[in-house]
Amino acid sequence: MARSLLTAPRWRSPLRGPRFTAVLGMVLLAGITVLFATGLVSYASYNPDLARVNDKTPDKGILGFYLFSWPTDPPWLYRLTQGVHVTLGLTLVPVLLAKLWSVLPRLFTMPPARSLSHALERLSLLLLVGGALFQFVTGILNVQLDYIFPGSFYPLHFYGAWVFFGAFLAHVVLKMPVALRNLRAMRRHQPEEPSDLVTSDPDPPTLSRRGAFGLVGGASLLLFATSAGRNFDGPLRQTAVLTPRGGPEPGTGPNGFQINKTAAYAGIRPAETTAEAWRLVVTGRSGTVRLSRAELLDLPQHSAALPIACVEGWSTSDQWWRGVRLRDLAALVGEEEPPDVLVESLQRRGAFREAALRANQVADPRTLLALAVNGEDLSPDHGHPARIIVPAAPGVLNTKWVARLTFGKL
Repeated sequence: MARSLLTAPRWRSPLRGPRFTAVLGMVLLAGITVLFATGLVSYASYNPDLARVNDKTPDKGILGFYLFSWPTDPPWLYRLTQGVHVTLGLTLVPVLLAKLWSVLPRLFTMPPARSLSHALERLSLLLLVGGALFQFVTGILNVQLDYIFPGSFYPLHFYGAWVFFGAFLAHVVLKMPVALRNLRAMRRHQPEEPSDLVTSDPDPPTLSRRGAFGLVGGASLLLFATSAGRNFDGPLRQTAVLTPRGGPEPGTGPNGFQINKTAAYAGIRPAETTAEAWRLVVTGRSGTVRLSRAELLDLPQHSAALPIACVEGWSTSDQWWRGVRLRDLAALVGEEEPPDVLVESLQRRGAFREAALRANQVADPRTLLALAVNGEDLSPDHGHPARIIVPAAPGVLNTKWVARLTFGKL
């Protein structure tokens, strides 16, 4: 048996063992697989292969093999997938920490490699532990809006996910037979097999393994209960006390629902959005038109009940938006068949002051240049004088403070 670098007395907990590790590993196998799938889906929802402005990982190469045109139905699709991704990630934190604790002695065994296969296993373990910590830490920081890591969150999390999941798959292939054997033995109440995780000189137990599983499960349930509510309005949102966009709504009245960026944060000057100063510039096949807000209000108005959902995992219930259909604006500039569109904002900073929408999104009758919400004009923080609202799209593609629409093939 390999010798621990930090010697046996430091690793004397009677809780450690292959069965304890196997149970936690199977939970993580299911959870991390869902996290990876919903993360890839989230990235696809940005339509990164549509236009440069949407693509935050231009050097992804074959890693973008799966990308597809993001649909507009069901309209709550992104709200579901990203809500699951973030809430599940937070819920799995205690399980991940318990799993890392359970195998900690194995990280310090000597010699570091007894054979080629053992060296490959140790390398995969290094990538697995490092990748898991990196992905969970950057994800939690993004949820908390703390961008203290170097570089952009999007490429860091995207490329990190592929490295981590590759190591995760290698680890599953190597360890799955052992884990299944230990789980079968546990169900049959057979004695535990000898393992380098089982100390020969355990400390007196202060907690049973069943109690340890209860502690981990209880911590996960606590994180779930104090974060999942930010995907809902009303009393449930107030239970999400550990995450931004939880707690009470930011205001009252028709515009009193959650926002991501305020007008002040985005650098929107009130003088730019007055009726006299603001014009929407629309360009297409037949040329360019400039429309005031009053002229937009004279066009046929339509309503749609759609949620707002953001990459940080929070969302709102359906809000009633009212404004002009994008496909009608496309027709004004000679686009009989709705094409792609580049949307530009008055916003002066931020990654998505420009965003591209696909033709299927423009064509959807619920896709609006919204002028009002819940029966009242948009507030400055919700995008006055006009904003985009698209069914099933991430919040950053629902551009606020719209200044220009350019229809055509992107």
